[in-house]
Amino acid sequence: MLDESLLDSPEGLARADRRGLLRGAAEAGARVRTAARHAAEAGVHDLKPDGRPRAVLIAGPGAAATHTADLLGTLAGAGSPVTRLAPTGVAPAAGALRWELPGWAGSVDLLLIATPDGSEPGLSLLAEQAYRRGCTVVAVAPPGSPLAEAVNGSHGLFVPMATAPYEQDEPLAASAPGVLWALLTPFLALLDRTGLLAAPPDAVERVADRLDLIAQRCGPAIATYSNPAKTLAAELADALPLVWTEGTSAGPAGRRFAAALAELSGVPAVVAELPEALAAHSALLAGPLAAGADPGDFFRDRVEEPPALHARVVLLRDRPIGSLTAAPGARDLALSHDTPISELEPEEGDELATLAELIAITDFAAVYLALASGA
Repeated sequence: MLDESLLDSPEGLARADRRGLLRGAAEAGARVRTAARHAAEAGVHDLKPDGRPRAVLIAGPGAAATHTADLLGTLAGAGSPVTRLAPTGVAPAAGALRWELPGWAGSVDLLLIATPDGSEPGLSLLAEQAYRRGCTVVAVAPPGSPLAEAVNGSHGLFVPMATAPYEQDEPLAASAPGVLWALLTPFLALLDRTGLLAAPPDAVERVADRLDLIAQRCGPAIATYSNPAKTLAAELADALPLVWTEGTSAGPAGRRFAAALAELSGVPAVVAELPEALAAHSALLAGPLAAGADPGDFFRDRVEEPPALHARVVLLRDRPIGSLTAAPGARDLALSHDTPISELEPEEGDELATLAELIAITDFAAVYLALASGA
């Protein structure tokens, strides 16, 4: 059950935030600037690549690598395929995970390693394997980790991960806001140098500025009625979020939001892109999850039993109103089944800045939902 009174208690939120999630969301802009500085100090801006890599391979554990690969692939477009190397193993533990390069990987390919841990033997072995194949290796991980030694020993480029002191107390959640920006930012600078995407230093600074603005709008001191992240968290109480995205940049933001809800808040969510979402989720809206449906009989005890789970559409858009859009059809479908709908659309800006805004607001919402529900 969501404790909505906690949302408007900054002191209570601070006490509940044992994992530093809210601080990570609030400090996202600062994390971007620190990560960009680490990339520059590591020599990323001095690189002179011989053309674009044939393919970009990304390896790392869990949601951290998944979201990084998804975002970089979206921003790079079709210019060069971005592929995440999924690990194998008997458990999601650092010592149990293994990664393998595809058989075609070679000297014209780029391997990126992203991990908030750095102690995974499988990633160190992967760096050595890539070196033998002639792949260029770039890694972002905590400084002083075994992976840092392995990458340096394989003549790769290592960028220290931007971390905060409070994150060393407990293992980092892979979907934590600070983790994403600490891992993603150096790779943005790197792929800008290769020409795969446009992320010059001034664009990265605009991302940091946009994240600072969202932190002001969505911070714990801002009341729920004027705070879009707290409002969304309250709306998702006892709901099954159907996350519908429209526009290229909104896709990875929606997929990250669904993953963050599951990992941080323990809330299941399903995600799909418009217009296909209208067909993919129409049966969900017409079934027992619809807001007007009541699977129990009239005389059941509604005081002792938890409320029934009903769907709520969350529409994330990165297209301006007035362009070719499926949003009106999405609203009509939801309302025809008495299903409430929440909408988020970023302010104008370049693709990186608008993507950052969508991610930042939904990150704050997932964190508030986690703290107010005791997850």
